[in-house]
Amino acid sequence: MSPNKVTNKLNLLSNFIHQSQKDSVPFQGTDSREFWQRSEARNTDTAKTYNALGFTEYYAIEAFRRYHF
Repeated sequence: MSPNKVTNKLNLLSNFIHQSQKDSVPFQGTDSREFWQRSEARNTDTAKTYNALGFTEYYAIEAFRRYHF
């Protein structure tokens, strides 16, 4: 995502679809940021990791992680 796409996503409140994600996180831990701030930081860090591997440079990337039982 480009910086503009990230801003548009936040402005459209796409991270606030679920009430559980609006202001608090069920398993907050020691991180006091709101859900959308944590999500934005994760997406930016993922983009930096992909860029370091030689992929196209983006401001943020959303990725999914496979969960193994």
